[in-house]
Amino acid sequence: MIEFLQKLIRIQSISPRDEGCFDLIEERLKKLNFSCERINYLNVENLYATYGTEGKLFCFLGHTDVVPTGPIEKWSHPPFSGNIDGDLLYGRGTADMKASIAAFLESLEEFISSEPNPNYRIAVLLTSNEEGDAADGFIDKIVEDMIEKNEKIDLCLVGEPTSYKKIGDSVRIGRRGSLGGSLKIIGKQGHIAYPENVKNPIFSASDVIVKLKDKIWDSGNAIFQPTSFQISNIHSGTGAKNVVPGELDMFFNFRYSTESTHEKLISEFESILNELNVEHEVNWKLSGLPYLTTEDNLKDVVVKSIETIAGYSPDLNAKGGTSDGRFIAKMGTEIVELGPLNETIHQIDEHIKISELWTLKDIYTDILKGLNSKLV
Repeated sequence: MIEFLQKLIRIQSISPRDEGCFDLIEERLKKLNFSCERINYLNVENLYATYGTEGKLFCFLGHTDVVPTGPIEKWSHPPFSGNIDGDLLYGRGTADMKASIAAFLESLEEFISSEPNPNYRIAVLLTSNEEGDAADGFIDKIVEDMIEKNEKIDLCLVGEPTSYKKIGDSVRIGRRGSLGGSLKIIGKQGHIAYPENVKNPIFSASDVIVKLKDKIWDSGNAIFQPTSFQISNIHSGTGAKNVVPGELDMFFNFRYSTESTHEKLISEFESILNELNVEHEVNWKLSGLPYLTTEDNLKDVVVKSIETIAGYSPDLNAKGGTSDGRFIAKMGTEIVELGPLNETIHQIDEHIKISELWTLKDIYTDILKGLNSKLV
């Protein structure tokens, strides 16, 4: 498993390119008698592999693409080397999320060797563009095609890095929605020495920002944190020190709970702008709806497996960013997300502990066995 993970890490699969990870994965899956299909949309590659013909469909969902490395000279080990230092394996994509792919493949081999005819079907669905722009089309398009064909993924295990301090201490049973936007505040450009002739969009923006920052959008609930509003970028100015700019651009995002809807957030956001009488243009982008798994089939098996293998009960929550689970949720699928520690994801010196990866593999194997009993 570790050698295989090192091979995956050495492939520079920066989003949206797979660059050969699927070739290695497909080779292993075919040896297990999986039927493998490459489904490509635009510049995105996808691998869909299935095993068995009877029973409910359980799917492992993941991605082989990684984010850029950042300054390579700041890494303790080359980011695509897969170097091992004691119990640590370094490399871009170790935690997010090539380690969980390697662990799941290892667990499949163990399970199928003892249960070649399980009571359910198994699928592996991997994309090369989870870290990129969903507009390029990938899992969402595949799900739409499956729905059209009246096909359904009944249960889905997403291998995203959900753990905090130890493997399996945090498990996602839902995710917040993501609503982003770009706001242009329009003023009037002019000489900085003649304030009577200008309308400074930066001042207008400051009033808007205070209102948005102080606004309580909702209070969340037992599973979801309160809706969060954040600004990621502000840009204004003409390049001259003595000119008031004519406009300001701001990029923002809501990560919202099931206590809010994107329609409600849009309405309240624009009400603030209108209340302050700010001339503006705004464009919205809905990246994902919130979802919550309420059924207990997969959830119970995952919790029991973590308790059996690790010896503690996980925290079930809907924290973190979005994941591809938001697309699968359209099918009414039971979705649980479980993977490595997320402490170093997207950072310089991303790494995982090898010992913890073996624990994750054992949990995955126990989940496959538990489903075989649960889905009789």
